[in-house]
Amino acid sequence: MPTDTSTPVTTSGPVKKRRFAFPHTYAIIFGMIFLIGLATYLIPSGSLDRAEQDGREVVLAGTYHGTEKTPLSFFDFFTSVPTGLAEAADIIFYIFLLGGAFGVIRATGAIDAGINALVKLLHGHGAILLPLLMVVFSVLGFTTGMAEETIIFAPIGVGIALALGYDALVGAAVICLGAAAGFTGGMMNPFTVGVAQGIAQLPLFSGMGFRAILYVFILAAGIWWVMRYASRVKADPTKSLLYDKPGAPEVGAAASAAADTEAEAEDAAPRLDWRRSLVLIIFVAGIVTNMYGILKHGWFLNEMAAMFVLIAIVTGLIGRLGVNGLFSNMVSGMQDVAFGALIVGFARAILVVLEHANVLDTVINAVATWIGDSPNFLVVILMFLFQSVLNLVIPSGSGMAATTMPIMVPLSDVLGIDRQLTVLAYQYGDAIANSIMPTSASVMGLLAVCRIPYETWCKFLWPLIVFWSLIAIVALIFGSLVGVGF
Repeated sequence: MPTDTSTPVTTSGPVKKRRFAFPHTYAIIFGMIFLIGLATYLIPSGSLDRAEQDGREVVLAGTYHGTEKTPLSFFDFFTSVPTGLAEAADIIFYIFLLGGAFGVIRATGAIDAGINALVKLLHGHGAILLPLLMVVFSVLGFTTGMAEETIIFAPIGVGIALALGYDALVGAAVICLGAAAGFTGGMMNPFTVGVAQGIAQLPLFSGMGFRAILYVFILAAGIWWVMRYASRVKADPTKSLLYDKPGAPEVGAAASAAADTEAEAEDAAPRLDWRRSLVLIIFVAGIVTNMYGILKHGWFLNEMAAMFVLIAIVTGLIGRLGVNGLFSNMVSGMQDVAFGALIVGFARAILVVLEHANVLDTVINAVATWIGDSPNFLVVILMFLFQSVLNLVIPSGSGMAATTMPIMVPLSDVLGIDRQLTVLAYQYGDAIANSIMPTSASVMGLLAVCRIPYETWCKFLWPLIVFWSLIAIVALIFGSLVGVGF
């Protein structure tokens, strides 16, 4: 290989080996499209009959039959991507408009000001403040699907934790695990439950009662775990997993300095004036209106997206962003969710390939035959574990739903499993594992900001992940026995 003579080449010192770089999520999805496309030449074509039932199309068990093979051309591999984007357009644009609304609200400073006001109100009462902050972030988790946005609040959490005599790990956990608990509960999470139920042709956010009960258990377990660790660190700073490392609990003069720094940060934070208070009220009112429209008037993605556009415009003007500032921040908010929005279309391309080659039903029938004699609760647990492992390569909740639900839903029809239960298995598998996976952008970004080593985070979190998983498995077993339609 010719050498670029414009750059000096040095040979001194050891040659560093290139470290393995984990493939980009889009590269993994595109690789799956290509491999599945090649597999369609080997998999027999076939079809399962479908019928209309309770307003949705369901797959009929025992109706599989072979069909004529329709192999893909080389160019079909690439046209599957824009076709997938077009077929998932309603979900994609809903995610974009929700992200735009959240970008506008965030730009008004209302969320920062609200949290800062809460911190000031409960300053010095860590035993109350930390759980309450986890509740607040959990609400943002199950209403807006807060994930990457937690990174913004990481310095606030760390500052509060250090000033109260805890370590940075406590501050990071309060923010991250609070949002994660809400994301897992998912009662109104548009990125997981909303997308999955849309694909499953279920009423949007149905089964909310069952999810709310599980949310309480998940959140309570998270609060207990964080406060258990925090109390140990408070009593003995040497018990901190960050002891003698950056982010360790402050003592003596260092604690005073940390408290001064936190006070300065509080002073610099936006104030909760009447404008920002009104922004928060309108935001909450908009979410309540969406829920009313869904439950009473059958609203779906288009109506909900329209409400978020209205919320963005009203809150932006009240927050004095101006017309240009309003739409600039709306676009910025859309950019923040572009990764998760567009991956829905890329993942949908997998389904396009399978349907084009008439092999989707062959795969479903083969899996159903393989596990057909297993009890339903065991099948749902296997779905949950499969989603958890798949999170390593597809950390996007909406992308995971678009990838797996088109296969899991007809499979559940063939096996006689409630579609709502299938959505639950996906929902919990995606959300719980995402709190510890090294491919999660929100987790790794938050740890980087808080200067917490990933291995330290794993050491702190893995028992809670196991406990959350056990709660989810018990819920899935219970749901398979009594149903989840409440």
